Amino acid sequence: MNNHTITNIFLLWGFSSFPELKNLLFVMILFSHAAILFANVSIMVAIKLSQNLHTPMYFLLFSLSCSETGITIVVIPRMLVDLLSESKTISLPECATQMFFFFGLASNNCFIMVAMSYDRYTAINNPLHYCTRMTRKICFQLVMASLMVGFLISLFITTMIFNLYFCDSNNIQHFFCDISPVVHLACDYTSYHEMVIFLLSAFVLVGSFILIMISYIFIVSIVVKMPSAKGRYKAFSTCSSHLTVVCVHYGFACFVYLRPKSSNSFSKDMLMAVTYTVLTPLLNPIVYSLRNKEMQRALRKVLESIFKFFSQLTNRKTLNI
Repeated sequence: MNNHTITNIFLLWGFSSFPELKNLLFVMILFSHAAILFANVSIMVAIKLSQNLHTPMYFLLFSLSCSETGITIVVIPRMLVDLLSESKTISLPECATQMFFFFGLASNNCFIMVAMSYDRYTAINNPLHYCTRMTRKICFQLVMASLMVGFLISLFITTMIFNLYFCDSNNIQHFFCDISPVVHLACDYTSYHEMVIFLLSAFVLVGSFILIMISYIFIVSIVVKMPSAKGRYKAFSTCSSHLTVVCVHYGFACFVYLRPKSSNSFSKDMLMAVTYTVLTPLLNPIVYSLRNKEMQRALRKVLESIFKFFSQLTNRKTLNI
């Protein structure tokens, strides 16, 4: 270790390989970020203000939208600043903080999706006792458990990584402090650390995915026994939005976190990371609003209220002039 210089400052290399695209990327990501915030906040406001959406399914959707919004706030503003800045440095504590919140919220997403699949199973399997089995208290406990487990795993991984020695190279081949690009800069990174990170990532991704699939196996076994085609269609339609989001989320996340890593794979991981930090949080509200008439009506009321407020504000300014 004496032959190495200990690194306390990192350089987020990110999109520096494409300097001619930085202005275009900035505009695209800025508009995507604004759209993500607007879409997810609109869903949260619609759920909060609409009495008919005060159900377990929408409470969990509210929590998922909060978590998705948090992920984008942790990653995208910093990315936008770095796209226009010559200095792309980030201190070791800032990097650790970003990694902790990103992985914690991402893990929380996985466990909330498990809770959502259990909610759908309970609603289809025993609709008469649904309200007693999925009370507001139980939903709150599921969300709190998701947060606690997600952030405890994130705390363990982040603490382990930032107790390693970082020396020589300080170039993170990514646009944020993700696990693999950071840990590969450590001088004392061993197969033990690699195995621990892999097992914990697999627990979050594969473990939660297996629980979701178990719920859907039971759902399918119940639905196929329904005598009416209309009942089967209604049951499957209530699950289709959640299943679409699950497939997209787990498809990209497993590709990035569960395959073998090398220094050459970080550019591919970075492109995939753009998808699950920019596109997936935007896809969730679109999927849930397009396939849900109750949500469409609630969002329409929210948008009408917003337009009415701004029109009244404009009229007042005009009268004052």
